[in-house]
Amino acid sequence: MLTKFWKQFKSGTDIRGVASEGVPGQEVNLTDEVIEKMAAGFALWLAEAVKKYPAKLRVAVGHDSRISAGRIQAAVTRALTGAGAAVLDCGLASTPSMFMTTVDLGCDGAVQITASHHPFNRNGLKFFTRNGGLDSPDIEAVLLHAQNGDTPAPAAGSCEPVDYMAQYGAHLRDMIRRAVNAPDYEHPLAGFKIVVDAGNGAGGFYARDVLDPLGADTAGSQFLEPDGRFPNHIPNPENEEAMRSVCAATVAARADMGVIFDTDVDRGGAVDAKGDEINRNRLVAIASAIALEGNKGGTVVTDSITSSGLKDYIEKTLGGKHHRFKRGYKNVINEALRLNAEGVNCPLAIETSGHAALRENYFLDDGAYLVTKIIIKMAQLRAQGKTLDSLLEPLAEPAEAVELRLPVTRENFRECGAAVIAALEQYAQRQPGWEIAPDNREGIRVSFGKQNGDGWFLLRMSVHDPIMPLNMESDSGGGVRRIAEQLYAFLRTCDGLDISPMEKFLNR
Repeated sequence: MLTKFWKQFKSGTDIRGVASEGVPGQEVNLTDEVIEKMAAGFALWLAEAVKKYPAKLRVAVGHDSRISAGRIQAAVTRALTGAGAAVLDCGLASTPSMFMTTVDLGCDGAVQITASHHPFNRNGLKFFTRNGGLDSPDIEAVLLHAQNGDTPAPAAGSCEPVDYMAQYGAHLRDMIRRAVNAPDYEHPLAGFKIVVDAGNGAGGFYARDVLDPLGADTAGSQFLEPDGRFPNHIPNPENEEAMRSVCAATVAARADMGVIFDTDVDRGGAVDAKGDEINRNRLVAIASAIALEGNKGGTVVTDSITSSGLKDYIEKTLGGKHHRFKRGYKNVINEALRLNAEGVNCPLAIETSGHAALRENYFLDDGAYLVTKIIIKMAQLRAQGKTLDSLLEPLAEPAEAVELRLPVTRENFRECGAAVIAALEQYAQRQPGWEIAPDNREGIRVSFGKQNGDGWFLLRMSVHDPIMPLNMESDSGGGVRRIAEQLYAFLRTCDGLDISPMEKFLNR
């Protein structure tokens, strides 16, 4: 069992902690000593996984733009080379590219130093093998090695700088050239204007190394230079301020499309020529339309909070099947892998957060790959006299959508959350007009008819935190409030649940 100290670093399938000073009340816990123990633990875990001695391992190491990246990379490298491993120093890199080093460079494993969209003072580690990212039990095993002080036998390793991002960018360029097949083959994006917002993370390469050489006009792109303090906005396609920023930049540049990445580029979002977001349900819809080409009747795995309109779009417009699963990018990916192993044709696993993994790309959640596929589709549609909007026209979008986050105040928050959901299921079964979704696999989702709210709610437990997120959608104005009022009658009876966010919403 992990002690409280080491358990604090486990964040699902990642390791995260405080790496830099500067935020009151948050002391640095990702010290050099801690990082070296974690890296040594990964070396032991990886050696066992690939059946090699630690001194025979070949491991790629990269990082995003955070201010603590250099210090942490040095600590990781010391631990790995001290175990005799050959380290490929990839420098500033995207998280998906670090997985691809196991494919293209024959690495046994890879380490990405990142904390995704979290604040500048935080950082962490993501680990990969050729089979993909480590799962939660694997992370626990790495941390147990670190906790126990397990280290490989000392040996003399090596460290070699490698510009793998150049190879990764070339691969994306080749994808676009082949798929668009324009008369000017080398410049298939000539005549397109595309704005890139990298949020000062690792995604600036996309404008410089992918779009510009293909003839695209990227004037108006913003925050391409890496700056680990993220001075302009949080690099996160789910962040409202970030999306407002890229939407405004796209309109100001009169661009055909805008794209935005999170810090380590494993998520992406897009903006159409009118400045409207292609995000959340709209992003899932476009990704589904692309993934189901050549996969007629295929299954799309999504997270649990997708809209009813999206289900109709996937099943009635695209002729596919919608498999609504759980929140958490590894959850949807693992479910897609499971379905494929059972013989189900499942080409896409995607979260509304922007995490999207296609079977054709190793089920790797890669924001740059997804955006590349969308740009290809935009170019193909233009050749037919169409736009991305035409692809989305059949998608019915909700009139209202709200997410509230209800804190769980009990120390045993998971047990408390499970009890709330169980009680709500029993309550819902007794309420006239409440229909429990038969295909939901997380929390409880209840639908309401046109006279009773014309929408649905989903109450679930957060993947990591003592929070119960509540999502509500309605296809009619005022419908969300109607649903919330009915649900409030139950929530006010729950012990251990802070319902003040619901009360604040109802009192607005």
